[in-house]
Amino acid sequence: MKHLRAAAAIAATLAALSGVAVTSAQPVREPKSLLLDLSADALIDGDTARAMLKEGIPAKVWAVYPEGKWTFLSQVEGGLTREGICVVTARVVLLPRTGTVRAVLWRPEKAATTFDARPSATAEQCKELARDKLRQAIGAVVSSLVKT
Repeated sequence: MKHLRAAAAIAATLAALSGVAVTSAQPVREPKSLLLDLSADALIDGDTARAMLKEGIPAKVWAVYPEGKWTFLSQVEGGLTREGICVVTARVVLLPRTGTVRAVLWRPEKAATTFDARPSATAEQCKELARDKLRQAIGAVVSSLVKT
């Protein structure tokens, strides 16, 4: 008992000297939903891609693939060539998360890739094509997971 009191006094002294408050540790609560994006910013920004994922994935999917155990990844690549051809590819992948730290594993459960090319396109038309292809990829993965 004497040793425990001494250890507590030493810990309190060290904390006081270091300026660190001694408090009980509260568990950090992570958000359930994890939507990832690895898109080219020239075509679509990450916030827009994640918003499209969130909007395109119905509750039926999350009922079968809970948010704490699964995540979706989107990736839109491409752009304008020197000849003015807009080339876009969009991919959406459903990935599992580990049980303890909820890290994402590259073991795709479902995936869909769409692509297209549009000649004589402007930068804005290319961005619109990118959004369309991402919507199609989201729809393809969702329809392969649940009946809509």
